[in-house]
Formats: sequence, structure tokens, C-alpha cells
Amino acid sequence: MRTDVLVVGAGISGLTCASRLTEAGLRVVVQESRARVGGRIRTFRPADGGPALELGAQVVHGARNPVHAVMGGDRMETVPRDVAARVVEDGVAADMGVLARGRRGPWALEAELNAAPTDADVSVGDRLRSRCADAAEERAAREWYRQNWAADPDEVSAPAVAAAHRADAVGGGEYAVSGGFDRLPEQLARSLDVRLGCPVDLLDWSTGQVRAHGAQGVLRAGAAVVTVPPQVVVSGRLRIGGLPATKWQAAKDLPAGDGYCVVVTLSAPAPESAVVFDVDGAGGFTRSRAGRPEVLIVAKAGAAAAVRAATRESGGLTALLARSLPWTRSARVLATEAADWGNDPWSGGAFTAPRTGARDAAVLWAEPIENTLFFAGEATVCGRELPWVQGAIASGERAAAQILSGVAR
Repeated sequence: MRTDVLVVGAGISGLTCASRLTEAGLRVVVQESRARVGGRIRTFRPADGGPALELGAQVVHGARNPVHAVMGGDRMETVPRDVAARVVEDGVAADMGVLARGRRGPWALEAELNAAPTDADVSVGDRLRSRCADAAEERAAREWYRQNWAADPDEVSAPAVAAAHRADAVGGGEYAVSGGFDRLPEQLARSLDVRLGCPVDLLDWSTGQVRAHGAQGVLRAGAAVVTVPPQVVVSGRLRIGGLPATKWQAAKDLPAGDGYCVVVTLSAPAPESAVVFDVDGAGGFTRSRAGRPEVLIVAKAGAAAAVRAATRESGGLTALLARSLPWTRSARVLATEAADWGNDPWSGGAFTAPRTGARDAAVLWAEPIENTLFFAGEATVCGRELPWVQGAIASGERAAAQILSGVAR
């Protein structure tokens, strides 16, 4: 079979790119390894029809986020702010405001670092060491960065993080897609030729010709858009013939940080809506909703490994939850559903943080090859835009524009 363009991966970047190309009149096939669309968007729905919970991307940032235009304003909701904000520090639960009493809260330190960029490619860890007043202030800020960037601050480029924040133009506020985040990829995929459960094993190509090999046979196209995370290429799950050495190095310089999300269904409902930040690095962020028996844990970096281990150990989740939500001590764990992004072969992690010493990696990974192979995905905007859904959308639109520009010539 032959098509004009093959898109590898049905995440938000791939679906966005395929939508733009289809609208322009090109024949597009999207091949996806998973049995669903959405990539690192994954929604959990309670059996009783309760509110959806997100096991991947959490919220839509900004009133000007392009998601609003895709879904329509009537299918977007403002994320409620009337929740109790708490923290666990040295094993003790307290109001989150304690992190700003007599010291700067991690969110304030983050804002300071983003407002004072430097040309020197220093790490966030170096900046925190030079700015924090004491060990407690620095410790909380470090864990804050781990949970927001899925990487250790000593590895994350401070100027690249600041640049990504400055480039973000979506505005303030947090929003949710009504009914669940996975409604977004479903909307994008509605009019597309998406083939699920069809991993591409090998992309063989020459200028103007692509051959995608997989268990279903060979698909031929005039161009291909690679939207899978670079780690999928590094691991060999997607092999690209004749990949230049600079591309290969760029892929290795763009690892995705560890991430683990789990919904824990308990035998008792939560007495309040709350969000708890674990400074100790054992639990990431834990969220409960008043009147609901589900608790959501979203953990990145070292905390992801800790929560993963707790999920596997007898009584591990009970002990972990008791630290952040004391009311759970009298409840039993009835069920769990986890998304282990760090061990997911098609994601290789949560998302990509800009690393020191590799500030050009995303640019190199994003560059087309001989107007035949194109690249999209949040990793291609790493260090220039935020790696949230708006960054994925922007990368898909850029790749589509590159292809259409080539067709025009």
C-alpha cells in the first residue's frame, strides 16, 4: 500500500500533524503501536460513573491553550481551586503554606530562577545552591523541580527551563477537558486513517521514498513523520535506516524522566478535596476528592520509583497513603490502576526535560532529513517551549508546515 505521508505515533503531536496534512488534501496514514490513541494521555473512569482521573497528562494550562480551539469552549472546564493544599516534610503532614513561612516557597524560587535567566548553561541545582537560604529551603525546591520536570535539578538546564517558560504564551489558569483528557486525541483522530496495534519496526528510506516495515507488511509513503519519543529509537523498538550520527546523538541526549501514576480505590470516601506534595521524595503529588473513594498519586523522578515499589509491596500503598492522607488509615485498598510511564516501551518515561550540555539536542532532533523524514513530539521543543500538550500540538503543526512547504516547492 502507498500513501502520501506516514505518521508514526498517534499521540497529540502525531494526530495534530495528520489533521493538518489531511485538511490540506494529502493522503495520510497514522500507525500506532498501542491499542488506543493519545500517547501519554490516559484517562481513568470509575465504574460508577464518577469524575474521570488522569493517569498521564493532568491539566490544560492556560486560557489561550490551543486545546480550547480544538475542543470548543463548551467542552472545557476550569479546574477548581477550592482544595486543601498540604505538604509532607520529614514525615509530618502540614499545611503547604509552611513551605513559605520564614523561607521562600519552592514556587517562589522557581519564579525567581525563571525571571533571572543566564547565558551560562548551569543546572537548576547549581542555581538553587547559590540562592537558597538554607538546606530546608533547597530541599523543598529540589523536590518541587523533580515533580514538575521529571528529572533531578542537577541535570536540568536552568536557562533552558527559563526560556521555555518565557516562550509560553497560553496565559494563566488550569482547565480540564469535560469527560476526560482522552477526549482530545479522540476528537483529533475522528476523521483520520489511524491504525492501532500497528507498530513500525523499521523505517527504510531514500530521498522522497519511505518504506515502513511491521508485522502488517510494508507501507510506502513519500514522507514520514516520526513522533515517538527519542528513547523508542534509542531502545531499538523503532529502527530508522541511515540515521545520521548527529540525529542518533540527539536522541540519546533527550531521555524522558521516570513517571508513575496510580489510582487507588479505597473502601471509604475522602472527607475533603486535597492535594499533598511530598517533600521527602516518597510520594510525588497525592490528590483526593471529597465524597469519592479514589485517590490519585502522580509521581516523577525518584518518587516514581518509590511509588512503583509501594504498589508492588503488600501494604505498601496503605503505608504511603497514611503519610499524606491520615484518613486513609481506616480504609482498605480495593483496587488499583497504574500507568507506569518509566517502563512503558512506547514512551520510555514521562516527558523530556532540557539537560545541561545538550541544549542543541532538541533542535537537532527536530530537523528534517532530505525533505523525507520529519520529526515531531514534545522532545523536539525541549528547552524552547514547555513540554506540555501545547508544546506537542505546536510540534505537530510545525512538522505539517514543513511537509506542506516541501510539497509547494
